[in-house]
Amino acid sequence: MSKLAERLADAGLDWIVPAWDAPRCVGALCTTRNGSAVAGEPLDIGPSRLGTLDDAARERVLANRRRVQAFLPGPAAILEQVHGRDVVVIDAANVAAARAQPPVADAAVTRQTGVPLAVRVADCVPVLLASGSGEVVAAAHAGWRGLAAGVIEATLAAMRAPAAEVAAWLGPAIGRDAFEVGDDVREAFTAADARDAAHFRPLREGKWLGDLHALARARLARAGVQRVAADPSCTFTEAARFHSWRRDRAPWRMAAYVWRQD
Repeated sequence: MSKLAERLADAGLDWIVPAWDAPRCVGALCTTRNGSAVAGEPLDIGPSRLGTLDDAARERVLANRRRVQAFLPGPAAILEQVHGRDVVVIDAANVAAARAQPPVADAAVTRQTGVPLAVRVADCVPVLLASGSGEVVAAAHAGWRGLAAGVIEATLAAMRAPAAEVAAWLGPAIGRDAFEVGDDVREAFTAADARDAAHFRPLREGKWLGDLHALARARLARAGVQRVAADPSCTFTEAARFHSWRRDRAPWRMAAYVWRQD
């Protein structure tokens, strides 16, 4: 058990420390809906821009972020996600600005030490990436729109690391038995690569069950990434542990973090 996992266990938290093939100089963490700093409330990382919340909600989110921050090496860079493929590269010149004002992007890359990259999720797949040396890390928010648009491929290109040496972790997401989609979603993938049809099962006329994890794995494999681990949990069906937009239609969010450390 890693030191971080031990600290979480000692604190009574069920947050996830990824079991993946990343080097020791890379840290990662994914929250659940449990462990809120506010009694009786779910743990909510909140929206990217807290100005959209009323005072009470903003204080609850900030309290939760402070609780997570205690397990991170520094303030996180949280993205304003738009279900696209844009990637922001965070370096010494823009790290302060990225922490203060969420960049509009669905993935982030950094070579900086002690700068956690965060993606907020509640059914979409959080994809964490690390180069073989640990020199560069990345986090991507991969719902079906982002996956189909190529957010994983764009993130790998921004990392500028040999894909064969990259380790990837796919976090909890809506499962293959719960992700109901229409013909438009299936066609968004199969139009680009007919092999992706294998990741959709017919449900009824015009409706399919899609496998987001399998689609993400396929994208990673075609890009040359083979070292892929995943948490198989389904955010939709495991209501006691995870937020799910499709299940609850609530704005609550979990977050997955990755960082470089000494």
